Amino acid sequence: MAAPEGPLVIGVDSSTQSTKVLVVDAPTGEVVARGQAPHTVSPGDRRESDPEEWWQALSTAVARCGRVAGEAAAVSVAGQQHGLVTLDADGRPVRPALLWNDVRSAPQRDRLVAGLGGPRAWAGRVGSVPAPAFTVTKWAWLRENEPEAARETAAVRLPHDFLTERLTGQAGTDRGDASGTGWWSSQTGSYDEEILSLAALDPALLPPVHRAGEAAGTVAKTDGGFLTPGTLVATGTGDNMAAALGLGLLPGQPVLSLGTSGTVYAVSERRPADPSGTVAGFADAGSGWLPLACTLNCTLAVDRLATLLSRDREDVEAGGRVTALPFLDGERTPDLPYATGLLTGLQQATTGGQVLQAAYDGAVFALLRALGLVLGQAGDDADDAPLLLIGGGAKGIAWRETVRRLSGRAVQVPRAEELVALGAAAQAAGLLLGEDPAAVARRWNTADGPAYEPVERDEAALTRLSETLEGARTLLDMRH
Repeated sequence: MAAPEGPLVIGVDSSTQSTKVLVVDAPTGEVVARGQAPHTVSPGDRRESDPEEWWQALSTAVARCGRVAGEAAAVSVAGQQHGLVTLDADGRPVRPALLWNDVRSAPQRDRLVAGLGGPRAWAGRVGSVPAPAFTVTKWAWLRENEPEAARETAAVRLPHDFLTERLTGQAGTDRGDASGTGWWSSQTGSYDEEILSLAALDPALLPPVHRAGEAAGTVAKTDGGFLTPGTLVATGTGDNMAAALGLGLLPGQPVLSLGTSGTVYAVSERRPADPSGTVAGFADAGSGWLPLACTLNCTLAVDRLATLLSRDREDVEAGGRVTALPFLDGERTPDLPYATGLLTGLQQATTGGQVLQAAYDGAVFALLRALGLVLGQAGDDADDAPLLLIGGGAKGIAWRETVRRLSGRAVQVPRAEELVALGAAAQAAGLLLGEDPAAVARRWNTADGPAYEPVERDEAALTRLSETLEGARTLLDMRH
């Protein structure tokens, strides 16, 4: 490996499952070192993690990068969106954090949406109709179900806020991650006092929102001592915003991310506000916007089906009429928080490989239905732009080919890995060098990778999936 050309920066991705750290050469984007450490997520209906474990994982992941981590001139932390971190007066967690994919707050979400005047009111002010993933619904759940924990809370933070504050000793967040809370207004660019009152959340518990390009501070003398005191710390952001930065996205470039969750998004110069609730009208990590649709059930759901079938995740077979909606954790897009998985169309001749392929189809179908709305909110409804396919699933042939077959679009798979951490590194580099972070990522050529031509869209499969989804909605309406 050649010697770095310039200063080093650190990008952090604190995700649902692990913390990943990259040490990157700021001028070239070359990854000089990398480290990783796992997180623990509670099982069952609860999706919770101890924030102290995130901090320890950050320390471990940085240590695994070796000596060069201590030479970094700037650092930025990107974190999983929406998580509710409640801290006591000493800055320690009151309880485990409620993660984005904990949907126990669905009843509170319904009451909050109605309390402000319905979906259109929320979309107009916040840019999004809150899903149970949104932080505001989790705070409402906590106040209702664990009032003592809510009373003990002296500060409310998002996952990336918590880690950045531990590094710097100063509270702060950014507009991108704040836009996923439900209490930050994209219309005004500030916290919404009426929503905070509706949720019974004291605004004094929230951190200030830093402007794009503003520093969060410098590394203080941390209790772990794993980064050099005085190192510049960028504001950080949410994981989806960081991935967009990591790709150096320009308007009109749609992204489909296949991870624990599945997302489709694009950057936009127009503020999104979708009253249907399908598209979340997020801010990006700069001064623009990131309309995004998210599904709860993506790679983990398909892998679970593969395990039940005792098949390798790539062991799919074409043919048959079996249809699957793999809504194993409820679902966010479509908005079916009470849903369970559904399998229909089984016949004597149905094979396990066909059932597994149906699970892939169901997961991709949910994302592609939202793509047109995402691009419409972004002001670009062209259907011929290649899909940038990212996330762990992008490495899988079955995922890639399912996306091509059901979308009818060309697909490009960036070679760059750990795009969230790369985006955080680009943010740190932009702060250090006085440049636009997205332009930094484009200079690093992070979106380069193999391209695959479009294939004919499988209209028969799309029709079966659409009909099955409508039938599932009817069943759920009867139950609830």
